Amino acid sequence: KDDPAKEAANFTSQVIIMNHPGQIGNGYAPVLDCHTSHIAVKFAELLTKIDRRSGKELEKEPKFLKNGDAGLVKMIPTKPMVVETFSEYPPLGRFAVRDMRQTVAVGVIKSVEKKDPTGAKITKAAVKKK
Repeated sequence: KDDPAKEAANFTSQVIIMNHPGQIGNGYAPVLDCHTSHIAVKFAELLTKIDRRSGKELEKEPKFLKNGDAGLVKMIPTKPMVVETFSEYPPLGRFAVRDMRQTVAVGVIKSVEKKDPTGAKITKAAVKKK
């Protein structure tokens, strides 16, 4: 497959909250551990709250998610991060959400919006090679 890894602009993932003392709302910014990277991500918007067992939608745009809840969340990484959908590359599509030195939630990535690689900055080293 000729499919090089591209930086993710944002991604939508299914998250299950396991142990968080309060409520998680829009703007929450924990550390996401995906494959070998540990990068802070922002929960940009909570899209839906879903039933953990059936996957049926319970609530559109919930105000918050708490322990035991599952939901679809749009996340924006704060630094360059490469992720893939769980269906295409399972190891790159699984993650743990960590905060306060413990795992707060786990999830899988449903869809990824990638950055256009042509819009990237050209480094000085790349210019010298030309």
